[in-house]
Amino acid sequence: MPLHPDRLFPADPASRAIARRLYDLVSGLPIVSPHGHTNPAWFADDLPFPDPAQLLIVPDHYIFRMLMSQGVRLEDLGVAPLDGGARETDGRKIWRRFAEHFPLFRGTPSRFWMEHTLETLFGVGERLTAANADAVYDQIADCLARPDYRPRALFERFKIEAISTTEGALDPLTHHARLKASGWSGRVVTAYRPDDVIDPAAAGFADRVRRLGELTGEDTTTWAGYLAAHRARRQHFIAHGATSSDHGHPTARTANLPQAEAAALFARVLGGATAEEQDLFRGQMLTEMARMSLDDGLVLQIHPGSFRNHSAGLFARFGRDMGADIPTRTDYVHMLKPLLDAVGMEPGLTVILFTLDETSYSRELAPLAGVYPALRLGPPWWFHDSPEGMLRFRQTATETAGFYNTVGFNDDTRAFPSIPARHDMARRIDCAYLSGLVATHRLDEDEAAEVAIDLAYRLVKRAYKL
Repeated sequence: MPLHPDRLFPADPASRAIARRLYDLVSGLPIVSPHGHTNPAWFADDLPFPDPAQLLIVPDHYIFRMLMSQGVRLEDLGVAPLDGGARETDGRKIWRRFAEHFPLFRGTPSRFWMEHTLETLFGVGERLTAANADAVYDQIADCLARPDYRPRALFERFKIEAISTTEGALDPLTHHARLKASGWSGRVVTAYRPDDVIDPAAAGFADRVRRLGELTGEDTTTWAGYLAAHRARRQHFIAHGATSSDHGHPTARTANLPQAEAAALFARVLGGATAEEQDLFRGQMLTEMARMSLDDGLVLQIHPGSFRNHSAGLFARFGRDMGADIPTRTDYVHMLKPLLDAVGMEPGLTVILFTLDETSYSRELAPLAGVYPALRLGPPWWFHDSPEGMLRFRQTATETAGFYNTVGFNDDTRAFPSIPARHDMARRIDCAYLSGLVATHRLDEDEAAEVAIDLAYRLVKRAYKL
């Protein structure tokens, strides 16, 4: 069925008409995608995408998570086991399996994104079924063979003004260097994600810290050398376009130890430490990263509250990012206080807070952002980047934080073709929310129009310095 032009708009006719008018103002705005996990090699190499399944199914944990929950084996969806074991490599068979299970996605954002992508990008105007799976596959494959479906062409078709990928501290940034030298006008920047050399609980931590020293020429067996190495890598990332760092810690814990105590803690985590010491070290490093941001200007993103790799068996067979990360309760008021005591009143610092714990919006996050100049609220993330999740965010955060202590929208995706669909969903939901404020005479429509443009475009550019 063709996409309905009023999808996600209010059912009430008066509010729906307002939402339509607001959406008309923002639907064609450029996309700024300041945080995500697309592969920079796509843009550096500009090679054709391999096949519909490899493009739309295999890399998307939103999709294979749902299928796995219904008993579909990841190997049958083309996901490779770590031991090199057998997996399905026929893209058509993977696509057929997805189409057979497409009803599982009814009511989910994944269905919204997929149908938006199929219709607007590939011209598929009918619902995907087992019966039409082959025909749809062929239609997509024919498109992908054309030059105008290569990554750079799609980047321009999507009206992406800037996109940020995310790389670890030890990443050589080879693809970004090639992009910079290519002369292509598309803006693809990196973001500094140093979890691999900050989390002592991760296997191989001490070895990665050693490699960090080798990469930077600093003595990372000492606290001072370790911090200097981070500063050096941050500058290297900035030279490749980075405007932000990103930190995916288990909790929002921060610490602000005297430097002598921090140095002693660092020595202990290098040699093996307790779980409490490891957590304290992660917390200390968030505050150190905030201090560095005051010096070099990188925006600090904190993505806490995920129990990573909850299924031990899945992690052992396939590794990380296989859809088995689970949200946990997160304390921001107490855990962020050391960092906020140190730098929270600094107007030149931007710390963007994300959550997987929606109960914290009105109780903790909005009140904190409503006080500290350094804090901004990130958009609904991961499990909550859905129509209902976006509405809940606006309803519970706006009354205390307003609109201007938030940072617009980011799509946080690995699935490149879904980026326009994700931004379209966010723009429609924001227009739907604003239409209610206009219909109930809490905002004039000209104010709502200004806010709609801010939420879709201006706030994200400002917050991420893009």
